[in-house]
Amino acid sequence: MSVLKNWDINLRQSEKKTLLSFFILYLFFTTLLLLFMAIFYYNTQKDLMLKDKRVGLSKYANDEIKRLKYLHVNFDRVPRIYPRDKRFKSAIYDSVYTKIFSLLDSSDVDLNEDIYLKDGSIYYIKELESYYLGTKYVVIEVKDDGIWLKRVYKNLAIYGGGILAVLLLMGYFLLYLLLRPMREAIELLDRFIKDTTHELNTPVSTILSNIELSSKEQIDEKLQKRLNRIKIGARTISNLYQDLVFLTLSQKIESKKQNEDIAELLQERLEYFSLSIESKKITLKSKLSKGISLHVDKKKLTKLIDNLISNAIKYNKINGTIDVVLAEKYFYIKDSGRGIEKDKLDLIFKRYERADRSVGGFGIGLSIVSKIAQEEGLRVEIDSVFKKYTTVKVSW
Repeated sequence: MSVLKNWDINLRQSEKKTLLSFFILYLFFTTLLLLFMAIFYYNTQKDLMLKDKRVGLSKYANDEIKRLKYLHVNFDRVPRIYPRDKRFKSAIYDSVYTKIFSLLDSSDVDLNEDIYLKDGSIYYIKELESYYLGTKYVVIEVKDDGIWLKRVYKNLAIYGGGILAVLLLMGYFLLYLLLRPMREAIELLDRFIKDTTHELNTPVSTILSNIELSSKEQIDEKLQKRLNRIKIGARTISNLYQDLVFLTLSQKIESKKQNEDIAELLQERLEYFSLSIESKKITLKSKLSKGISLHVDKKKLTKLIDNLISNAIKYNKINGTIDVVLAEKYFYIKDSGRGIEKDKLDLIFKRYERADRSVGGFGIGLSIVSKIAQEEGLRVEIDSVFKKYTTVKVSW
C-alpha cells in the first residue's frame, strides 16, 4: 500500500489539517525564496547587459558631444539644426535639469543615474565638462533588443522549475520524516484499541448473560438492586465497546440497508436503557407515531440512537426528564440536563471534544452520530440552553 494511502487511512482529521497547514506554509516560503532568487537573477542579468551596452552608448554620447561642439563653435556660420543620428535618440539638459531639446520617446529622464533600463529602452547619461550650447547633460536613448530578457525567462523556467521540483521533493520527504513518528503512534493506538475491544467483548458478554440469567431467579431485593447496578455498568462498557468497534472498523463493515420501523427501534432502545433511566429517577415521556419507516442500516441507526439516549441520561439531572418524539419527518430526544454553552455548540461533533468534562466519557459519541448521519443521509440539529435543556433533532 502506498505511503499516501496509508496516510489517508491512518491520519485523523486534525493531523490532516496540520499536514495541510505545514504544506501551505512550506509552499509559501519556497515560493518566496524562488521569487527572491528570480528577482536577484533578473537584476544581475540586467546589470550585466547594461555593462555590456555602456561602451557602445558612451561612443554614441561622444559622437553627439562632438556635433554639439561643432554647432557651438560655428553657431553663426552653419544651420542651427539640432544634430540627429539614426542609431539612437538624444536629448540635452542644462545644469539645473531643465530640458533644452529632446528627441526622446520619454519625457521623464532620471539624470541622477548614468545608465538604466525603463519601458523597453536603455538610457545613458553623459555629463559634459564644457557647456556647449548651455548643455550640461547629454542623454542617449536606444531600444532594448530584449534578447537578454528572453534568455533570463528561459533560464528561470528551466532552472527555476528544477529548483522548485527539488524543493517540493525535499518537502515531501521532510513531511514523511516528520509524520512517521505520528503515523507509528496512531498505528500503535489503532492496534491497541482493536486488541482491547476484542478482549473486552468476551468478558462483557459473559457478565451481561449471567446477569440476565440471575435476574430470572428468585433473589432478594437488595441483591437485585446490586445486579441492576452491575448490569448498568456492564451495558455502559458494552456501549463503549461498540463505539470503539465502530470507530476502528466502520470503513471495513459493509452497509446493509433495509426498511426499518423507527417507532419499534426507538422503543426497543428505550427499553434497553430503562435501568439507567430508572437508576437516575428520570421521567421518560415518549410520543412515537406509528407506521414511519426508513431505508437505513439498522446497526448504524441503532448506534446513533443509543448515543443520543446515553447522552440524555449521562448529562441529565437526578429526577430530570427525557422527551422522545417521533413524527413523520423527524424524531428528537430532549433532556432537562446541563445544556451546552453557545461557544461550544460548534465543537461538540468533533471527536474527543466534550461540552462538560465533569462527566466521564471520551467525547466520541456525537462524533459517531455525525458520521452515521452523513452516511445515512440524515440531518442532525442541536438546540440547547445552558443549565436548562438540550434537544437533538434527527430529520430526513
